[in-house]
Amino acid sequence: MDLTEPTVRWGIGLSGGLVVAVIAILFLEGTMQLAALGIAVLDMVVTPLILKQAAESDADSVGETGGTR
Repeated sequence: MDLTEPTVRWGIGLSGGLVVAVIAILFLEGTMQLAALGIAVLDMVVTPLILKQAAESDADSVGETGGTR
């Protein structure tokens, strides 16, 4: 899995958010459902951004040590 690829990062975020959204729709109601849907949207947006930072940080550390992956 190559985290430098945007499709991989966004796929991970979307799949996690989709799971939370499906659970919210099927099993929750009211305010709890809205809170879970908000968490799902947050997961879909924030996870890819965090993975991007992690991939860039990893690439920087490999470049500094001269190692290869």
